[in-house]
Amino acid sequence: MKTKNHQNAVGRREFLKTSAKIATSAVFLSFGGFSLMGAVFPSQNENAIPTILLNNGIKMPMLGFGTNTLNGATCKRCVAEAISVGYRLIDTANIYGNEEFVGAGIKQSGINRDELFITSKLWVDDYGYENAKKGFETSLNKLGVEYLDLYLLHRPRGDVKGAWKALEELHLEGKIRAIGVSNFEPNQFDELMTYAKIKPVINQIETHVFCQQDNSYGFLKKSEVQMEAWSPFAAGRNNIFTNQTLADIGKKYSKSVAQVCLRWHFQRGVIAIPRSSQKIHMIENLNIFDFELDETDMKTIRQLDLNTTQFPEWG
Repeated sequence: MKTKNHQNAVGRREFLKTSAKIATSAVFLSFGGFSLMGAVFPSQNENAIPTILLNNGIKMPMLGFGTNTLNGATCKRCVAEAISVGYRLIDTANIYGNEEFVGAGIKQSGINRDELFITSKLWVDDYGYENAKKGFETSLNKLGVEYLDLYLLHRPRGDVKGAWKALEELHLEGKIRAIGVSNFEPNQFDELMTYAKIKPVINQIETHVFCQQDNSYGFLKKSEVQMEAWSPFAAGRNNIFTNQTLADIGKKYSKSVAQVCLRWHFQRGVIAIPRSSQKIHMIENLNIFDFELDETDMKTIRQLDLNTTQFPEWG
């Protein structure tokens, strides 16, 4: 999603004062009322972050840290803090204008590069074969890393064919572990597949309780392409954090609205990358693996779907 200022007076949910040691693990998840190809928590650590197996065989954390709108020293601090509390998936993009600060935060964290899963995205101004390769190298240099775990085409506009060919080559050269797309509708994805030699592993799209994307959800599952939510809280729009239905569900489990939303994404098998500039909320967002929404909860949340975007400015 391209960065723009959007003012929305939304009250951030209260933090439930619980915390746990967070770690990353990977196996297969089969959890009561739902099952996912991905990870299970070690028995001694129910708050571990599971991973999911992408269609090219690599594992990706199902919960990560988003950085859109974060910049400068704040971005650097937030990324370092997110890593310190347990996040391993870090998401950025060229159009966010913060890759160098994300890189600085990673460096400040002191973590080994191979413990992270770093995603960035190519903006449409750099589409086309040659431009895409240059755009990738620019992102790599700003981030200060030697490779990316995931690189996405940010929107389905311009010379997508030339840009995708460049990503395929960069992947085969070992500079990108996995390649994917963002904001692609099913018909746009099908068009890409008429010339793609490598299938995208991910489609990162708008999806949250108010825009559940049933069509894309079913399409991507059938296509064996992972769905990822770029704004799992709808950026606070439509008063999500004070939604009474979500609050009532949260009370059953002593969880916040944010935790209910993230747990809902997780039980649908959707990767989520919430953003926060406050460490206390970073920790809160990680504490979603010690409870399970029941079938009634999931059906109730389904009724919140407005089947329309909460971001009309990106149409």
